[in-house]
Parts: sequence; structure tokens; C-alpha cells
Amino acid sequence: MWNRAVKTLVLSFVFALCAAAANEPANKEVITPAGTAPGRPFSQGILVGDTLYVSGQGGFDASAKKIPDKFEDEVRSCLNNVAAVLRAGGMDLPNVVSVQVFLTDMGMFQRMNAVYMDKFREPRPTRTTVEVSKLAAPGAHIEITVIARK
Repeated sequence: MWNRAVKTLVLSFVFALCAAAANEPANKEVITPAGTAPGRPFSQGILVGDTLYVSGQGGFDASAKKIPDKFEDEVRSCLNNVAAVLRAGGMDLPNVVSVQVFLTDMGMFQRMNAVYMDKFREPRPTRTTVEVSKLAAPGAHIEITVIARK
């Protein structure tokens, strides 16, 4: 009987700890690459434990102050912007485990994929690619968001 009471007490304690942990807010750290303009209504990245969630990055080239005219250059710039957030969080492209690509024209998929395959080596992350009618940045054709893990 004592053994059963102890087991019940221990299990109740374990369940209470699990419930308390499930209700704890995640310890989130905002990740912002150096030189990022302040005042954005979102975080560039959020680090929770060993996982970095990167906001959608467009192909805006900060040095040229515009979206590149050539689509492949826009994709490279987009991935460079993703990599900048990753580096600010202590990671790089090989840490990426999941990618979401948003294209304004699925007819550009193969062109995007050629650049993507050059940037992401085996084992490549999981990926979802969808066509959208428009993106937030005027004239943008692509936006990419990723999840990375140390």
C-alpha cells in the first residue's frame, strides 16, 4: 500500500511539473543583424533555445538600395539576407532545417531552384514553395523564411 501511495505522489508531482513547464512562456531572444534599420513592426529573428525562427526576407539589396533587376540576383540577395539573420544568431545556412519560399510567379521556380541548390548543400532542409499574388515589398518576386537549429 505504501508503495502505491508513493507512486501516486511521484506521478502527481511529475504531472504538476509538466503542466507548469507547458504554461511557461518561451524564453525568446530577438535577433537583429548589424546595420538593420530600426522601426520595423516585426523581429528579424527570434531565438528560442537552440532554434532560430527567421522572418520572411526579401531580395532587397541594401548596398544597391533596391531589388535587383535580374531575378537570380534577387534570389541570391534574398538568401544573403536570410544568412545575415542566421549569422546574427550564431548560425549559418547549414543550420537551416526548414525553408518556406513565396514566389509571385511559379513559372520562376526553376530559376529560383538553381540558385537555391547552389546555396543549400546536402542534406538540404525541408522546403515548401507556394505562389502568392503579391508580396509586401513593391516589385518583389520572392520572399523566404527559415527555421534553423544549432
